[in-house]
Amino acid sequence: MSEEKKSPSMFGWMLGASIVSIFILLQVTQNVLLFGVAILLVFYIVLPVPFVRYHFKKRGVKLDQVFFFRGTARWLLPVLGLTMLVTSFSVSIYWLQLRGLMSISPIAVDSVLTPQPLPDAVWYLAATGFILAVIAPIAEEFVFRGLILNWLVEGFGFWKGVGLSSLIFGIFHINFFGAFMFAVVASLLYLKTGNLLVPILLHIFNNVIAIYQSFVNPYFPQWLMVTSINDLYTKSVPNLIVLITSLALLLFVILRMSQGLENKIEENRIFWE
Repeated sequence: MSEEKKSPSMFGWMLGASIVSIFILLQVTQNVLLFGVAILLVFYIVLPVPFVRYHFKKRGVKLDQVFFFRGTARWLLPVLGLTMLVTSFSVSIYWLQLRGLMSISPIAVDSVLTPQPLPDAVWYLAATGFILAVIAPIAEEFVFRGLILNWLVEGFGFWKGVGLSSLIFGIFHINFFGAFMFAVVASLLYLKTGNLLVPILLHIFNNVIAIYQSFVNPYFPQWLMVTSINDLYTKSVPNLIVLITSLALLLFVILRMSQGLENKIEENRIFWE
C-alpha cells in the first residue's frame, strides 16, 4: 500500500483511538474538567499535527520554509496595531449582530449575554487558557493559512482564495463577521511574508485578549463591551463609531497590504507544483 493511502488511514485510526481514549478517561476519572481539556488537546494537537504533517510531506514542504524567525521582529508593532484594530471591529460587529438578533429572538440574546460561572479549578483555567491562547492559534494557522488558503488560492485565484478560506474560518467561530475579517488580515500577512509565524502572532495576541475578557474581566473595555441587554442600547453610539472607524481602517489596510501582492504570489506558492 502506498504512503498516500496509509496516511489518511492512520489519521482515521488516530481519530478513533483519541475518541475512545477520551471516553475511557471520562469513565475512569469522572472528571468533566479533565475531559474538557482532553477534548481541546485532541482538537488542537492530535488531529491537526498528523494532518498538516501528511500534506507538508506530500508536497515536499519543510517546516522552516513556512515558519521562521528571520525578519519577524519588524512585524511585531504592525501586528499589535492590527490586533487592536481587528479586536475593535470584532467587539463592535458583535454588538450589531446582537442588536439585529434582538428583534428576532430576544431570549437567545439574553442567553448569550448571561454570564456563565467559571470553574474554581485554577489548573483547568490555566490549561484551557494556554491551549486557547497559544496552541490553538498555531494549529489553526497551519491548517487554515498553511494548507486551506494555499489550496484555494491555487484553485480559484488570489482574492477568491483569500475570501473562501476566510469564509470557512468564520463558519467555525461564533462571531462570524469578526472571524472573517480577522482571517482576511491573517491571510494577507502570510501571503505577504511567506511566514506563518506572523499570522500566528496576530492570532495569539487576539486570543490572549479574548481569554482575558472571558476569564478575568468580561467588561473590558467597559465603555464598549456589551454584557447585558441594556448595554445594547446605552452603548450604541460608541459601538457604532468604533464599527465604522475600524471597518474603514481595516479596508484601507487590506487594500494597502494587497497592493502588488497578487503579482508576486508565485514567490509564496511553495505548495504548488
